[in-house]
Amino acid sequence: MNWGFKIIAVFVSFTLLIGFLVYKSVHTKIDLVSTDYYKEELRFQQQIDGTHNANLLSAVKVIQTDSTIVIVFPAELKGAAIEGEAWFYCKTNADFDKKFPIKIDENDIMTLSKKPLLKTNYALKLKWISNNKDYYSEQPVNIQ
Repeated sequence: MNWGFKIIAVFVSFTLLIGFLVYKSVHTKIDLVSTDYYKEELRFQQQIDGTHNANLLSAVKVIQTDSTIVIVFPAELKGAAIEGEAWFYCKTNADFDKKFPIKIDENDIMTLSKKPLLKTNYALKLKWISNNKDYYSEQPVNIQ
């Protein structure tokens, strides 16, 4: 094999490598934090106020059993109407995100089945309204 053929082989190999890398980069899914990032940025003050209001209460507790996730809301809100959303946010893949409306029982406890959730790390983002006040709480949850 002469040196001219070796140079051509190197150029062809390099071209194939670059073509493969371009193909892979075009077909790689990149999830943004949110699809409507700018709209959420405008509502960020609500989240700050909600976090402040939630910090004035006792902490929200998240308890896992084999088949359920139990969310215990602060005792200070006992008997108050609570409306909102529990968002299991997966940082690595937006397809794993799950949102549930908050439905509590008479003990201010929300029970969810683990079936719709995948075994991965989530950030549980709780956003709720009670007594005309916004509340926001966020904590890591590892579904096993």
